[in-house]
Amino acid sequence: MMGETPAAEAFAGHRELLFSIVYNMLGTVGDTEDVLQETWLAWAARDVTGIANPRAYLVRVAVNQALAHQSALRRRKETYPGPWLPEPLVTGPDAAEPAVRGESVSIALLVVLETLTPLERAVFVLHEVFAYRHTEIAAMLDRGPAAIRQIAHRAREHVRARRPRARVDRRTHREVTERFVAAAFGGDLPALMEMLAPDVVLWPDGGGRSAAGGPRPIRGRDKVARVVVANARGGVDVRYHQVNGDPSVVVFAEDAPLAVMVLDLEAGGEQVRDIYVVSNPDKLGSVLGHAPEGGSEPPARRS
Repeated sequence: MMGETPAAEAFAGHRELLFSIVYNMLGTVGDTEDVLQETWLAWAARDVTGIANPRAYLVRVAVNQALAHQSALRRRKETYPGPWLPEPLVTGPDAAEPAVRGESVSIALLVVLETLTPLERAVFVLHEVFAYRHTEIAAMLDRGPAAIRQIAHRAREHVRARRPRARVDRRTHREVTERFVAAAFGGDLPALMEMLAPDVVLWPDGGGRSAAGGPRPIRGRDKVARVVVANARGGVDVRYHQVNGDPSVVVFAEDAPLAVMVLDLEAGGEQVRDIYVVSNPDKLGSVLGHAPEGGSEPPARRS
């Protein structure tokens, strides 16, 4: 995309930040890459020697390009078959691309961010995740600081109302995930039901291309447990990876990724409140480089 020029070097130096901001605003890698391409074209067309703060300029362009993408993305979501979930990113030291090791927002929080307006989401991501000041965000979005403060407050209260639980520590999250996998693939229905909250919800995103992706969320302990056990098929490799900052499970068959599963736990970490399963092949690009032979973590089990 770029030659070795000052403009290219400056863009490359900020690319990870731009990727992280835009991905958290949009939730898809393809749209994020499109926005970064448009940002690069706008940047390359300028005389960058006259830009005092390249980072601020690039972030401003990327954020506004991401906002411009929201209408087309919203139309795709409206016609999407079944629940739409963000595209999972394998993160951590074994990530295939440096960009996915940036600021990570959990799948569960990204789902909540889907309920914000595009502007509220942009302000929330910039302020709460990347710690930009209201005055800086106001300059990016051509709005007054007071208006941005109001938007930030509204977005924060909206998120807190829908996700009041504290983040569970990674060790507990990993242990619960391991026990969940053992119960599911072991067909231990009583053990699985004990781990599930009474109002647990299973969110299957197959994009109409996977048998595991149903047309609507599945609610309730009994239904969810039975569906999970019924879909815990044999002949697969189940491995642990860090996905969007959380310990998660990636299922492979013949070295190809079948699904990513992320558990969202109650504040105490004792029960599972939500289960997010992404099996749409178009959303599994970030796990292609983590097939069983090349993965850095041992398999959860081979069934």
